[in-house]
Amino acid sequence: MPGSGGRRGQVTINWSAPAVPVPRAGSRVWPSCPLKKSDFHFELPAELIAQAPLPERSAGRLLLLDAATDRCEDRMFRDLPEWLRAGDLLVFNDTRVLPARVYGRKESGGEVEILVERLLGNQEIKAQVRASKSPRAGSFLILAEDIRVEVLGRDEEFFRLRFAGSESVERILQRIGSMPLPPYVRRAADEVDQQRYQTVYAREPGAVAAPTAGLHFDDQMLQRLADCGIQFGHITLHVGAGTFQPMRVDRLQEHRMHSEWLNVGAELCEKIRRTRAAGGRVIAVGTTVVRALESAMREGQLQPFAGETRIFIFPGYRIRSIDALLTNFHLPESTLLMLVSAFAGRERVLAAYRHAVAARYRFFSYGDAMLIFPPRADPEAGSDAV
Repeated sequence: MPGSGGRRGQVTINWSAPAVPVPRAGSRVWPSCPLKKSDFHFELPAELIAQAPLPERSAGRLLLLDAATDRCEDRMFRDLPEWLRAGDLLVFNDTRVLPARVYGRKESGGEVEILVERLLGNQEIKAQVRASKSPRAGSFLILAEDIRVEVLGRDEEFFRLRFAGSESVERILQRIGSMPLPPYVRRAADEVDQQRYQTVYAREPGAVAAPTAGLHFDDQMLQRLADCGIQFGHITLHVGAGTFQPMRVDRLQEHRMHSEWLNVGAELCEKIRRTRAAGGRVIAVGTTVVRALESAMREGQLQPFAGETRIFIFPGYRIRSIDALLTNFHLPESTLLMLVSAFAGRERVLAAYRHAVAARYRFFSYGDAMLIFPPRADPEAGSDAV
C-alpha cells in the first residue's frame, strides 16, 4: 500500500461487477463508447445517507483503496497522515458556499423558493425559482425585509433576477439566506450547517454546494499534516446546483455537463511542478479539484487557467494531474462516481462501494471518505474527455 500506514482492517475486494469494455484514446466524442448510466448503479439503503455532520469534522471513517493491488482498508479519517509523505501536496478547493436559498412571494401572493446558482454582479443572479406557476419576465418577487427582485427572463431551467437597490446580493444573502443543503438531506438547514456545510479554509464566495471532501478537515488535522511536512495548495471552483442534477440520458457520450467557473493560478502550477520534480505526490481533495486541474491541462502540461468548464470525465479518460484522490462517496449513476471510476477503474470502485455499504459507511455530503491510489499507469489509456 502507498505511504507508511499499517494494515488494520484490510479486506480483499470482491469482484462481481459485469465487465464493460473501456474506450481508448480518440476524438472528444466517442461514438463507439458502450458505457451507459446504468453501468454505474449500486444499491444503497436510505439509512446510510448521512443526514447531519458528526460532532467532530475529522471523526469520520476512511476507506483506503489501493487500485494497484486491489486492496481496501477500513480506517478512520484521523489516520490520513499515515498515508502521506513529507513533500506531498494536498490541493484544496477554497470556494465558499453562499447561503443561497431564500424564500418569498410573488406580487400576486404565491409563495416562491429561490436557489441561487451564480452571482452575475452586485445586483444580478442566475437562479432556480420554485413556484406553483413560473414567474413572468418583468414581474417582481418580494423577499424578507420587503426586498424586491425583478424577473429579467429565463435561460432553460434558470431565471435571471435583479435585486433592487444598491446593496450587493452577497450581503443580502448573508442576512436572509439559508445554507443550500443537498436534496438528499431531508431536513431544513440550521445553525450547525452554517458552520459545518463549509470548509474551514473557504475564502472565495460563489458556490451553492460544498466541496464535501474538504469538510473532514479541521484546524488540528491541517496542523498535523503541516507538521508532517505536507504542503498545501488551492484552486477555486464554484460548485453549482447542477452537481445534484441526475443524468437525463443513458449513453454517457450524449451527456452535457453543467458549466462551472474555476481558477487555477500560476503559483499552484509551479508548486505542483516542483512537488513532482522532487518526487512528491499531488493529492486532490475532492472531485472538484480534479475537474479544475484537468480543465487547466494544455498539451499534457498544467497551465494557469480561469474561466468556465464543462469537462466530463468518465472511464477511458486518463487523469494526469494528480497522484491520489481523497473523496466522499457519491450517488449511484452520478457523474462524480464516473470521474472516480476513471481514476481507479469502474469495477474496482463499484466493488469498494459494495464493501462500504456492507460495512455501513455513511454516504454523500456529510458522510465518510475514501483515499484512492490509482492503478499502475496504462500507456494506452485514453486521454480525451467529453
